[in-house]
Amino acid sequence: MRRRRRIYLTLMGICGLLYLISWTVVAPFSRVWAVALSAVASILPLVAVIIANRDGTN
Repeated sequence: MRRRRRIYLTLMGICGLLYLISWTVVAPFSRVWAVALSAVASILPLVAVIIANRDGTN
């Protein structure tokens, strides 16, 4: 459970960083790339929840 929580928090941190970087660093140069980074960041919370809630038993 501790490993899943760490992975979840890592993915959510990456998500937040992608949003921050896309609209503060990338957007002044290219709005298209900023939107693309935001789209990737929008998918990461879904992946993080799936990973956090998966059952570890086979």
